[in-house]
Amino acid sequence: MDHRWGLPGVHCPTCDASWSGISEAYPSVDLSGLPEAKQLEKAWLEEDFQKFERLRQMVRPLVPTWARLIPGTSFGPLVGSARGTFPQLYLLYSWMLIMRREALEQLQAEGLRGLKGARTELRFRQRNSPELLELELEPHGLLHPDCLPPGKTEPCGTCGGYEFGLPKQPLLDESSLPEHLDVFRLRNCPGFMVINERFADTLHRLGFEEFSLRELPVR
Repeated sequence: MDHRWGLPGVHCPTCDASWSGISEAYPSVDLSGLPEAKQLEKAWLEEDFQKFERLRQMVRPLVPTWARLIPGTSFGPLVGSARGTFPQLYLLYSWMLIMRREALEQLQAEGLRGLKGARTELRFRQRNSPELLELELEPHGLLHPDCLPPGKTEPCGTCGGYEFGLPKQPLLDESSLPEHLDVFRLRNCPGFMVINERFADTLHRLGFEEFSLRELPVR
């Protein structure tokens, strides 16, 4: 399974890193109208950063204003084959949450903020297949510098990459957390999804128990 389109990975002339993210995705964004859409259906490492930048600027008008568009950012519906039964909430990967439509509507009816579902185009062999949506999450909030390697808290000014991975004991920066959302992904660690206490309480009250939650300290 993968999204229909994506930006390539890149070799950065500033930090000399060759990399591609895998977790930042905008499944509601349609790139079919771009002349380069066919090219963006394949994955590759772009050695020429200026070519990468031109592709990124072509995509920019089609995405939300807060989108970072790092190398490897994905777009469009999730495509591929699926089978079997799906719970109400399903973590396909640690960074990708799939929901049945009825589950998403139930959570939205509770007033939870940040729940934007995008259609998937997964092919089922069995009849009466569920309607599955992928949650499109905004990147907000940061890991606190105290849990990161010294001197490595800022992204590369050219490619936007960070030099650290997920720390063993994550610590959230309280001043960076959004007050207008109940679920989001971290800006400096986009593979990490965060929900607040209100969201967690709602999940437990409605009986959504197909996952485990980890409480994170805040400083």
